[in-house]
Amino acid sequence: MTNPVSNALRSVGDAWDGVLDGYKRQNIVVRIAVLVLIALFFYALPILRPPLITTNEIDFGGVMFQVAAFALVAVGLNIVIGYAGLLDLGYVGFYATGAYTTGVLTSQHGSWPFFLALPVAIAVTMVTGVILGAPTLRVRGDYLAIVTLGFGEIIRICVKNIEWLGASAGIKDIPHPNTIGPKAEPPFEPGGLFEIPRVEWDGLVPHLDTDHPVHFLVFGATNAIPYYWLILTALVLVLVGDRLVKNSRVGRAWEATREDEDAAELMGVPTFKFKLMAFALGAAIGGLSGSFYASGQGGYISPDSFPLLLSMLFVAAVIVGGSGNRWGAIAGGALVAYLPERFREFADYRLLFFGLALTVLAVWRPEGLLPPRRTRRAKAAAAEIEALEEGELDDELEETRNV
Repeated sequence: MTNPVSNALRSVGDAWDGVLDGYKRQNIVVRIAVLVLIALFFYALPILRPPLITTNEIDFGGVMFQVAAFALVAVGLNIVIGYAGLLDLGYVGFYATGAYTTGVLTSQHGSWPFFLALPVAIAVTMVTGVILGAPTLRVRGDYLAIVTLGFGEIIRICVKNIEWLGASAGIKDIPHPNTIGPKAEPPFEPGGLFEIPRVEWDGLVPHLDTDHPVHFLVFGATNAIPYYWLILTALVLVLVGDRLVKNSRVGRAWEATREDEDAAELMGVPTFKFKLMAFALGAAIGGLSGSFYASGQGGYISPDSFPLLLSMLFVAAVIVGGSGNRWGAIAGGALVAYLPERFREFADYRLLFFGLALTVLAVWRPEGLLPPRRTRRAKAAAAEIEALEEGELDDELEETRNV
């Protein structure tokens, strides 16, 4: 007997497959045009402020920045969990490493500009991933999950007790990225290349708000929209790289390792090398997002900014969206970041509803909202085999009764 909730969740994945199939059937000009329109829509989303999804209790631009940051983290963690099959429960440690590297170079012990510290933060986080992964990736399954669980907490305890890293006080006054175009000259010149008016809605009637415009690529504490544009651009670039790597020899080696590591070893795949590569690439993307977080959240970070619960939310984002599917990871990261902020008016119950939603998904759609097609095909094949076996048993029982 089928469950209506399970059917509804399954229809989400089927609808997404239909959209992708329809897109792939178009010619190259149409596909490029569709991609450009989708990109323009997401870039303009915090300006358009659609009434159904805009948050009223908190700045919508800041929420969209958080959504993009979680989506970027989920794409990086999806490489580790979804592609290579490594359950990493301490991913927040890499997020913190990127943030603290940026804070140290730009504020605590240096005055580097943000865009110069950013690649260094990525490199340091990647090296950290290699250092932490080299001795631990030789274990598998639940043992690996238990070992990685301590990564985030170890890094948090280290930064909390090392005075050179700010200890419990954290790091403050982390600078914003440099403004693109003319610099601000208070109190009358806000700087930037030009102004973009926001859209306000009177019910379903839109009108332009010219009194509170967004100054293009002027980074500051009062407006998170330029940060959203910046991290969204980084997400697009990471997605391009993710697609290239997934379709390469490296991606096939990850898939072989995930499905059966022993068989992959017998076929000549150096699984440890590729697992370490997945760990390093995932860590680098986590460090990239952490670097944006350090500068975008008021220029202040502390050990309490990176609790272990945050690592669990990162894993939940990948599982909710669909482990192994980059689009599922993005959807999961966006939902995990957006839903608690959207329902802030139910502050006493929003986490309860969020937990119930995760429970429903885990029970009736354990493969996630948008799992990869191989997962759905495998599940359908298993159900078909089970149905055939039950049919054979019924036939045998019928023959026995006839005898």
